[in-house]
Amino acid sequence: MIEHAPQRHSPNRHRRARRGVAAAVTAVAAAVVAGALTPTTASAGPRPDTVQQRLDTLVKGDGVPAALGTVKGRDGRVRTYTSGVGNAATKAKVPVDGQVRIGSNTKAFTAVVILQLVAEGKVGLDANVDTYLPGLVRGDGIDGRKITVRQLLQHTSGLPEYVDRDAVLNSPRRYYEPRELLDAALSQKAHFAPGARWEYNNTNYLLAGLIIQKVTGRPLGEEVTKRVIDRIGLRHTYFPKPGDMTIREAHPKGYQRAADGSLRDYSELDPSWGWAAGALVSTNTDVTRFYGALLGGRLLPAAQLAQMRTTVAADEIGPGVRYGLGLVSRPLSCGGLAWGHGGTIPGYDTAGGATDDGRAVNFTVTTIPDAATAKHVDEAVDAALCR
Repeated sequence: MIEHAPQRHSPNRHRRARRGVAAAVTAVAAAVVAGALTPTTASAGPRPDTVQQRLDTLVKGDGVPAALGTVKGRDGRVRTYTSGVGNAATKAKVPVDGQVRIGSNTKAFTAVVILQLVAEGKVGLDANVDTYLPGLVRGDGIDGRKITVRQLLQHTSGLPEYVDRDAVLNSPRRYYEPRELLDAALSQKAHFAPGARWEYNNTNYLLAGLIIQKVTGRPLGEEVTKRVIDRIGLRHTYFPKPGDMTIREAHPKGYQRAADGSLRDYSELDPSWGWAAGALVSTNTDVTRFYGALLGGRLLPAAQLAQMRTTVAADEIGPGVRYGLGLVSRPLSCGGLAWGHGGTIPGYDTAGGATDDGRAVNFTVTTIPDAATAKHVDEAVDAALCR
């Protein structure tokens, strides 16, 4: 399932730093792809450079089937990279800048739409959820009259998680209505009083998506497409329509290891359970363009971008990591901050970030990594931004 974007951990325990909506699943063993990995790259630079070496290590050392990425460097040049195999059965090459499911990066897109509505005077960040969804959010310790829109976007609402990891992994093609997902969350007890602390939670963005639909009168996917994707020309990014389980363009297959030890292909699944929290399909290059456009002020007025970048401590992700409104800041080893989100969904794990001076990175591995591999991916992002 989608795993917590900024955190590499399961949706209900917040143990791993970074990604989108889902469940922690073991990484694919190196033996699966041993002897079948021929690194390729679209980089115009010398091969292997340091980025290529790190991606090759993720494949050969950590055993991910494929690793691919886009790096926009200090010189403004954009380079793309691949390593491993795009299909473990046929040993086909990894498509250069192939489409992947980007999991909880979707949260940043959803947050942008909410903040655009704030700028238009249609939503108030400190208005309560009941203002837009009257009487909908009620449960044990849960009251939509006491939870604000800001608390949803910043994960300080105290709402319980709706994601059922096993249900998604066992029936990846099942369709879920947003109300069904919300009911699963509201059947549980609140984790804490609104505003008491920070805890990553997909239910927050489920409600943000419902607010967007209520305020605009249009489907969430249409609003994300019109207000974000089309506005900045992300030609390889889309919000899947109901029933759309495929990845439309050339893509590496995404895998998880089943209980019997075999590889299970999760490339085709129904992302409806991720919805506003994790349904988007994109490419590494489009993701870097999105965060670059966001930080560059092309998607939000200055006041709303400043609100998005106003953060609270998210120490369980990692030292110095902070969470804004659908946006994560991470300290870089070379100084400064990287802004982004990241995302995990069965078969794919993405990590990256962008800086205020125009550098940007996004990497994808074609499985949900274990903690050690996740750390190596994060280190590769830092190294690429700092080189």
